[in-house]
Amino acid sequence: MPEERSFDPKPIRLAGRLVRLEPLTIEHLEGLSVGAADPDIFRWFAVPMNTPARIREWVEAGLSDQASGQAVPFATIEQSSGTVVGSTRFGSIDRANLRVEIGWTWIMRPWQRTGINREAKYLMLRHAFETWGVRRVELKTNANNAQSRTAMLRLGAVEEGTLRKHMIMADGSPRDSVYFSILDTEWPWVKERLEARA
Repeated sequence: MPEERSFDPKPIRLAGRLVRLEPLTIEHLEGLSVGAADPDIFRWFAVPMNTPARIREWVEAGLSDQASGQAVPFATIEQSSGTVVGSTRFGSIDRANLRVEIGWTWIMRPWQRTGINREAKYLMLRHAFETWGVRRVELKTNANNAQSRTAMLRLGAVEEGTLRKHMIMADGSPRDSVYFSILDTEWPWVKERLEARA
């Protein structure tokens, strides 16, 4: 049984061949704000971030959640250029039940389908299972986001079900959320699969 004391969610840096995940800071705001120009990036988010002010609010909320121990947010950096290309985070941290969610993820269009997001997920999953010793990693997405749902299945996550009218979108419409998970007992197989695709 993993020791609970190993589950210590603090800012960390994770690096791979394509991507570097740095602890999110307000200094990343300028690079992240470039994403506000693309209306499609946040199409499925409950609160769209299509202005620099909205992205600032999102960054500040992530840092506030980090300060209260509820999240570990990252800036997603392309290794080769050092360019800020998006963001992701650990959230919904439940230390008592050794559970964490990976989400709040977005990548700017030129870096989508480049392997950056897959490698970032691999680094986060490896840290969650092998350093923190969690038993469960959750992922969720808008039920209408077919691209994200497919990506989660390709990652090796198991679709668990749909929470109907789970969130309210910015326009007032209801959002159904589909939940996925990877368990500690499944991680060795998922890890092998991800490493084979690297």
